[in-house]
Amino acid sequence: MKCTSRMLGATSALALLALGATTAHAAGTTAGSSITNTATISFQVGGITQNTQTASDTLVVDRKISLTVAEVGNTTTVVTPGSVSQVTTFTVTNTSNAPLDFALEALQLADGTVAPRGGTDSFNATNVRMFVDTNNNGTFDSANDTLVTFLDEVAADATRRVFIVADIPLGLANGTVAGVALRATGREAGVANTQGAALVQTTGANTAGMDTVFADTVAGSDDAARDAAHSARDDYTVATAALTVVKTSRIVSDPVNLTTNPKMIPGATIEYCIAVTNAAGATAASSVGVNDPLPSTVTYDSSFGVKVDGTVSSGTCQADGTTAGSHAAGIVTGTISSLPAATTRTLLFRATIN
Repeated sequence: MKCTSRMLGATSALALLALGATTAHAAGTTAGSSITNTATISFQVGGITQNTQTASDTLVVDRKISLTVAEVGNTTTVVTPGSVSQVTTFTVTNTSNAPLDFALEALQLADGTVAPRGGTDSFNATNVRMFVDTNNNGTFDSANDTLVTFLDEVAADATRRVFIVADIPLGLANGTVAGVALRATGREAGVANTQGAALVQTTGANTAGMDTVFADTVAGSDDAARDAAHSARDDYTVATAALTVVKTSRIVSDPVNLTTNPKMIPGATIEYCIAVTNAAGATAASSVGVNDPLPSTVTYDSSFGVKVDGTVSSGTCQADGTTAGSHAAGIVTGTISSLPAATTRTLLFRATIN
């Protein structure tokens, strides 16, 4: 009987403990919760059991402020010069034991800073904005996602996805990099659609009320430890064509020598070659327009035409292009449809010296 009584007593104690427990998150017991435990004593006097005596103790759980900002994807965002609304993606997780607001800042790295995916920061993006992933589909959608400067009423253990969205200037070289960072700073919660006041850490000894402790002991990329903030970096890497152009000419014939050692005399025919090269490792270029106004001392040779997409062999332009260019009002034009990396294509035409 004595053994059975002990087992039943243990079961009852566990049941009572379960009923009185406060729900705990991964971030810990909710701030402001009261933890009460009661001690009971029983005794006898003269062999007669007396009324039990109890004593209770209650404490208030303090508020632990911590958060994590993380870049999503672990890869650079590849961009083209002149492109708009280019996206880098982050998550902000409230690892505190209380709901919070979070002030957001989109930072740009200083020139010369080593970017997180390699390379060195050398330009700034423009029109930098922040959006929260309103429909939670993981993809930036300007029609649905919300432009923000802070995250509102983020519950303990909750995560929000934030997009930094920016435009890329024209005129950037292939492989150049711009680093960006997202920094989130905890703020007081409690009023919907309003950024709360700055958090203040409790100093001195523990109080009977709910104290506040900055528990972000590991600094982010652009913040300090125990500052109620955290940050992470990402970057944009430019992928573009790297074009060079060379214009050359050669005498094809003259009225006296014909095609044997022709000279630059009036009536001689000149062959002009405009060679465009895209560097190795660059991005393919398309619709490469060539525009060449002719001087008044030469006359365009319409019988030869304008040949486009020709090649260069042993430093000499070949007449193997397609007759696809045009001449009008003294200007020769043509379009090279595609120019892959490490490739040269030409525009070729002829004119006669006046």
